[in-house]
Amino acid sequence: MKVLIAVDGTRATRAVLSTYSHLLRQPDEVVLLHVQRLQGESVMIDMLGEPELATLKNSLAGTEHQRILDEKASKILEHYRSKLAAPGTTVKSVVRAGRPADEILAVAAEERADLVILGASGKKRLDRLITGSVASEVEKLAGVPVMRARRVVVCEEPYSWSDARAAITVCSCVAVGLFLLRFFI
Repeated sequence: MKVLIAVDGTRATRAVLSTYSHLLRQPDEVVLLHVQRLQGESVMIDMLGEPELATLKNSLAGTEHQRILDEKASKILEHYRSKLAAPGTTVKSVVRAGRPADEILAVAAEERADLVILGASGKKRLDRLITGSVASEVEKLAGVPVMRARRVVVCEEPYSWSDARAAITVCSCVAVGLFLLRFFI
């Protein structure tokens, strides 16, 4: 079995590790894919046709911006590669540039992936309506099963001692209340 895992630097992508670890069968090969966004989070990049995208890619070749994109891709892929390394599984890294959904679909077809795993961004409905969803587009157009990895929402701020004292006070009051309630029932 061959699994394609699309990764980027967002928090949504971190969930792919958990989703991957819950697969019933360890794949023989994992293809890690990072798609470079050539112009950040601009909606304009999604409106470019193939000729314009090719021109943009050519104009970026050898520039400082391309070097920064390559370094970022290398760090991201190395991070996930180290987490996914396991005996009996080959991990291959691929970097592409362009529209993420198109590149994910192209690499899935080229590599003959049996499964695609990608992070779900958790965008709000209005954002998804305006900019679209890579995961939805890949899911709709892929010829293989697609798993969306959802990020578990946890508190990202550390608790302070005053929070701990408040929690202990509330728990103590509830415990005393339940203890006293036993005598009056």
